[in-house]
Amino acid sequence: MSSKRLGVLAIYLSKSRLEELSYFQRLSREGKKLGVQVEVFTPDDVEGDNAVRTLTYDSGLGKWIRKRTSLPPVIYDRCRYKAAANYQILKAFRNQHAELTFLSRPLANKWSMHQTLSENESIRPYLPATVRFSSVQELLKVLKKHKLIYVKPKNGTGGRGILRIEQLGSDLYLLQGRNQQRTIIAPFRATEKQLAIKLHTLKLSPDYVVQQGIQLTLRDGRVHDYRLLIQKNGQGEWEVTGCAGRIGPHHSITSNLHGGGSAVTQEKLLAYRFSSEEKMDAIKKEMNSFAYKLANFLETKFGKLCELGMDIAVDPKGHVWLLEVNPKPSREVFRKIGQHSIYQKAVTRPLEYAVWMMKQKKIKIEEQKNES
Repeated sequence: MSSKRLGVLAIYLSKSRLEELSYFQRLSREGKKLGVQVEVFTPDDVEGDNAVRTLTYDSGLGKWIRKRTSLPPVIYDRCRYKAAANYQILKAFRNQHAELTFLSRPLANKWSMHQTLSENESIRPYLPATVRFSSVQELLKVLKKHKLIYVKPKNGTGGRGILRIEQLGSDLYLLQGRNQQRTIIAPFRATEKQLAIKLHTLKLSPDYVVQQGIQLTLRDGRVHDYRLLIQKNGQGEWEVTGCAGRIGPHHSITSNLHGGGSAVTQEKLLAYRFSSEEKMDAIKKEMNSFAYKLANFLETKFGKLCELGMDIAVDPKGHVWLLEVNPKPSREVFRKIGQHSIYQKAVTRPLEYAVWMMKQKKIKIEEQKNES
């Protein structure tokens, strides 16, 4: 067995089906090259204080093997909290096993995150105006101010439950969106009164945020944004891995790949909207410099992080906006646009960072021994 063990903390989608299993398989193969054994488990697989039933991928047999072993000392948390219950289970696991080294820390929900980021003067200009939902009347006031708003569940992921409301005329509004299953809701044109009635039936609560909308519609009516991935490298430093464009399907208000969106290169999407090479270069530079600024600031607030996926919008004037930040990002967008070397890097960087963390831990133990 390899001396370097990396535990991947996952979550069951159903009784035995794990999310992201194909990514974990890729991670296992790359880990082998670095002398790291990747061991996948969920909090449900932990038995007692230190025993756990993990899954390791046997590339020779081409299948996952279940083993009973001790908890791996370094943990890469890949659990997505699709339900509050999951969050509580994972929080309990982290609290119970605080002696383990975690590559990252959980971030806050959308509303708390907005409040945290708003504290930073240099980050504030990148944030769309955001308020917590309080009433339909207040929502309509925000809509009249910005003409376009998004209503999002503060804990939602993958475009679930998001609404887009736009004022088209003096008393004409358009409501579009996706339900909690990501299914596209039929566009609804309405007067202010009809819109208010419709919004009341949707039973919105303070668990939603109301956000200023950025004009992201392309000439063909589809929406777009950018996914930028920044990760820690093998020296424990932040490095932008890549950035790709995402275009939503027709009649969709989000560009998420899970919701049927398609991926294009950053250059192609920027060129579709901006004719000047100079302007495109300036936007790319700003996206990158903002990514470093955001990653460093978040570490001061939440502790050590491993990687961040940033959903970035660029408005028609070329202004860069942060739509969302995700501490457990997917990297499939790079594979879909054929940037295989970037995809490869996106898979191996968490492993290289884990190896660096293991070295740091070893050095610390040696220093403590010498001191005593």
